[in-house]
Amino acid sequence: MRRDTFNEVRLLTVNEVADLLRVSRMTVYRLINAGQLPSLRVGKSYRLREQDIHSYLTERFTEAG
Repeated sequence: MRRDTFNEVRLLTVNEVADLLRVSRMTVYRLINAGQLPSLRVGKSYRLREQDIHSYLTERFTEAG
């Protein structure tokens, strides 16, 4: 597995992820605690890699009809 260098990684806050997914911050925290969204802890805050959010959405995408 290739490790991204710091310059290639975009970290998002819980608020940014909630806005992107159009869900509440609590929903993002629940996804983190359930292990469905990988995150890293910076002090008391969480940061999520943008690529992990895209992977999460891609895995759950379904076509209607």
